[in-house]
Amino acid sequence: MAHRIDGSAGDILAARLRTQTAALAALEPDVRADRPDAVHRMRVAARRLRSALRTHRRHLRGDHTATEDELRWLGRALGRARDAEVLGTRLLTQARELPPGGDRDRVLAELTAWNARETREARARTLAALDSERFRRLLAALTALAADPPLRPRAAKPARTELTRTLRREHRRTAERLAAARRAPDGPELEHALHDARKAAKRARYAGESAGRPARAFTRRMKALQDVLGRHQDAAVARDTLRTLSDGGFGYGVLYGRQSAELGFARELLPQVWEQAARRPGKLR
Repeated sequence: MAHRIDGSAGDILAARLRTQTAALAALEPDVRADRPDAVHRMRVAARRLRSALRTHRRHLRGDHTATEDELRWLGRALGRARDAEVLGTRLLTQARELPPGGDRDRVLAELTAWNARETREARARTLAALDSERFRRLLAALTALAADPPLRPRAAKPARTELTRTLRREHRRTAERLAAARRAPDGPELEHALHDARKAAKRARYAGESAGRPARAFTRRMKALQDVLGRHQDAAVARDTLRTLSDGGFGYGVLYGRQSAELGFARELLPQVWEQAARRPGKLR
């Protein structure tokens, strides 16, 4: 049986806002309790909400830039804890794989102490954000917006028509970002361009999620693209972190080399992944 998108663009947007606002609010106790993956899931809910507001601007009355900015603030407040978790796991795992002897134990001890410090400071920042009046105001604004979105007349158009346009626009934006990366010289400029392309792919993926099952193939392709670009970004962050921590010893040199190799591998993989993702989204039904 074929799956179709029923209802208006406004219906889809309102459902997205309700679902993700409820998810964000429900995750607060889990984040406070430091439950596994809670910070990551709350951060994703904030990103999905910001993406919905940005991609559906033509369907909403008024200027919601302030709410987008507050969601970005929340994402950054949560981001340090998530980054400490991902980066710490990566570097500690790789440090344990260093050859026995030499400075392996010293490097592992230093990275363990560094990760404990980063995790402690990141958690304090997360809790400070959740305790703030700023967070309470954001939740109240999101709840009110989700309960009664101020829709433009255009939001009454069929969802399949409007979402097809949205997916094609976000796909084109992603392609433009990747084209800019291909023109960028190797080094920081290229890495920044690839990071921008990753953010565009992520926004396209979230737009696909809003469309549900009819856009599942598009969403899957955008996620694959986001993943390989994320792999590149994670390696770049790990490399830069090691650069600040390293004393030039053998162990740190091995870890640094692994990040450089991962950067190269992600760049080699990218054309193959983009070949699949480059297909223009078809008309949704």
